[in-house]
Amino acid sequence: MRMRPTLSWTSAEEPLPGSTDLEPVVEALRGGGVLVLSGAGISTESGIPDYRGEGGSLSRHTPMTYQDFTADAGARRRYWARSHLGWRTFGRARPNAGHRAVAAFGRQGLLSGVITQNVDGLHQAAGSADVVDLHGRLDRVVCLSCGASSPRTELARRLEEANEGFAPVAASMNPDGDADLTDEQVGDFRVVPCSVCGGVLKPDVVFFGESVPPQRVERCRALVRGASALLVLGSSLTVMSGLRFVRQAERAGVPVLIVNRDPTRGDRHAPTRIALPLGDALTTAAGRLGVPVDDGTTGTGRGDGASLGPTGRTPSGPPPAS
Repeated sequence: MRMRPTLSWTSAEEPLPGSTDLEPVVEALRGGGVLVLSGAGISTESGIPDYRGEGGSLSRHTPMTYQDFTADAGARRRYWARSHLGWRTFGRARPNAGHRAVAAFGRQGLLSGVITQNVDGLHQAAGSADVVDLHGRLDRVVCLSCGASSPRTELARRLEEANEGFAPVAASMNPDGDADLTDEQVGDFRVVPCSVCGGVLKPDVVFFGESVPPQRVERCRALVRGASALLVLGSSLTVMSGLRFVRQAERAGVPVLIVNRDPTRGDRHAPTRIALPLGDALTTAAGRLGVPVDDGTTGTGRGDGASLGPTGRTPSGPPPAS
């Protein structure tokens, strides 16, 4: 029987109360060498919903699994129809104050690295360097047959040409970049094959039910080993792909700090959880440290230096401000 991946978590113990005291975060950053582990909660202020927070998408949406995607052509058609529509919005998301603060900490030499569970590329768009995309990037596509990699913008162009006039109204968008559509709205959406070998294309992201590449996991473990503290930002730590690094840090005596408004699966591994909105919390911490944070009026907002138009193409002229 095919098992569904872990999508939710409920504590068997009374949830620990959150704090509003930012001083532990400020002190950790002041000492430098802090490793950031971010989740969907850091991107909600950019208009990308999370999975499990208030109004999170899991209350109405079950994400695509790797097993369903690879085994069922109908599932792939539904996925690409929803993802193609969602990309028109997802691809235009801009970094928010939280992303910009993390980038500012990095520029000041206060961070040892950034691990993100998100697939949106917004840390890089804000200017963070040496980011490990634990679950991959939605702006890349890979062929499951020949391994060829290509930009998502190119696939968006091909899907647009193959599905002229496809413009259903979605009920909502999900953190993995796809839009909520009914089977009727998906209709006979046409999926395009790999332009190199004709194989099946997949976004270069780790689906639920799929394993993170071992070399990527080991790179993250090495970052944890070398960190002075692990700062978790906007993650419920429900799935093991992120929680394992929190557990590793605790075993190694690396302090764990969590900033997340809701209780997390990692709370018992940290002395406290700071229950504050991320953008405000991180910019306040930056202010206390005297670290300048960009106001979002410069830069393009996308990691590839381009803002995507409604069809997924790069528009002519300058991109809009963040």
